[in-house]
Amino acid sequence: MNVSVSEQLVYLKKGLAELIREEDLRERLTVAAREGRPLRVKAGFDPTAPDLHLGHTVLLRKMKHFQDLGHTVIFLIGDSTAMIGDPSGRNTTRPPLTREEIQANTETYKAQVFKILDPAKTEVRFNSEWLDKLGYEGIVRLCAKYTVARILERDEFSKRYAEGTPISVHELLYPLAQAYDSVALKCDVEMGGTDQKFNLLVGREIQKDYGQPPQIVATVPILEGLDGEKKMSKSLGNYIGITEAPAVMYRKVMQISDELMWRYYELLTDIPLQGIAELKAEDRPMQQKKRLAWTIVRDFHSESDAGAAQASFESVVQHKQIPTEIEMVEVGEMSRIDKLLARVGLAESVSDAVRKLKAGAVEVNGAKIPDQFFTPDNGDLLIKVGKNWRRVRVLTQ
Repeated sequence: MNVSVSEQLVYLKKGLAELIREEDLRERLTVAAREGRPLRVKAGFDPTAPDLHLGHTVLLRKMKHFQDLGHTVIFLIGDSTAMIGDPSGRNTTRPPLTREEIQANTETYKAQVFKILDPAKTEVRFNSEWLDKLGYEGIVRLCAKYTVARILERDEFSKRYAEGTPISVHELLYPLAQAYDSVALKCDVEMGGTDQKFNLLVGREIQKDYGQPPQIVATVPILEGLDGEKKMSKSLGNYIGITEAPAVMYRKVMQISDELMWRYYELLTDIPLQGIAELKAEDRPMQQKKRLAWTIVRDFHSESDAGAAQASFESVVQHKQIPTEIEMVEVGEMSRIDKLLARVGLAESVSDAVRKLKAGAVEVNGAKIPDQFFTPDNGDLLIKVGKNWRRVRVLTQ
């Protein structure tokens, strides 16, 4: 792609939280263009969970932007560092994963990231390639390049130390191991979330110790979840999974606030800032949110899936029609309603079902159910919880 350095910078800066330093990136891009070589751009992912959500894709999308401009993108799977556990944002030590858990999660990651990245243009690496070969002497020499005082400057560590919360010695190795990844890969740019800034800066220092030019650090914002307040997280239930069904993804996007919508436009689409400003000026929030939901579903599924998801939303949510396709769940016997909701997947647990009942979010055959003590009669049931539906059929002997 024949794009000037200034144009590349504008494109690459969209959606970034911080760039350290912009003048260094400009110089690196200029030299790369003159020498006819791509920059080496790396982001690491520890396979500590089996699936990804839209919060993870903020970083993946920015990696794609480097890829669009012809630069080499390295998707680094931290199969060795996952055994330590990234202490970013943690006030407790992470439980170590087994090699089997890491391998299973790794395979899932690889399948998911190529929904955004071009597999033909992506270098997939595992940091066990070099970290496992360091050995005891190599680890000691690496540790000698940084001080405990500098490591304890990190917010998570300084807070835990001040509070008397235990810090395991192996956690102190994480920033150094991540920094050595940059040395092994000879990175020009390393990317991560804003909570990764300390680790990325350590990489700059360690590269200099190994005689390499320090990498440019590019951080992306932490994406807020559906509540608009807390970080998107599966454990908080405010997430949109990238493998979720198209109709579910579409409906979840439509739940966000009008204000949060524009942040999602900036961080989760390839639309340039000028284009987003023009959309915002039209002042049609419902139509713009539908466009956002359609775009996100299209990116992770297909245009036909996005169209079907939009049609379903308009029919079921906007026009209050019963969906034409509702999952049928068969049960051997009828349970009390709170247990039944958890059993058929309309609540995460019995206690979650009770909360939904108290909120007035549960209907059975069109009638609202007030409490958890209701036991439906035998027969086919049409159950609605919020915007989710199930048909329940009792199997009689």
